[in-house]
Amino acid sequence: MPVPDFLRELRSHVGHDLLPLVGVTGVVLDDAGRVLLHRRSDDGRWATPGGILEPGEQPAPAVVREVREETGVEVVVERLASVLGHEPHTYPNGDRVQMLDLAFRCRAVGGTPTVDGDESLDVAWFDRDALPPMSVRITDRIAHAVADRTGPFYVG
Repeated sequence: MPVPDFLRELRSHVGHDLLPLVGVTGVVLDDAGRVLLHRRSDDGRWATPGGILEPGEQPAPAVVREVREETGVEVVVERLASVLGHEPHTYPNGDRVQMLDLAFRCRAVGGTPTVDGDESLDVAWFDRDALPPMSVRITDRIAHAVADRTGPFYVG
């Protein structure tokens, strides 16, 4: 996955030190209840589309942008589904991050699933009972987004 310019600039000052970052994730559903996934170019694994919130960007428009960039699908945000902090992670180059992920339930309203040639190796719709192997983090995001909740969103 490409490193955003603001993060590259920040790394030039802090090196590999731990950075707290905010990520946005789109759990995109179509009218049939299928989930949109993309196969990531960095590790080859299936995941929900998303990325890092850039300076000055609002979370909901950011997830709309990320989904469009990674999958070609246009979405509208329906609701915030979960807010989860993850354990610190060290990338192969030594960069350390700790992500706070804001996952949004989104509805597809247009576009065609398309591989972007950069962040996605494949893009496809999956029935919720036939999801490919994914990390628990991803399946948890999907579960929170599809749960019928009338009260507050999940905060873990």
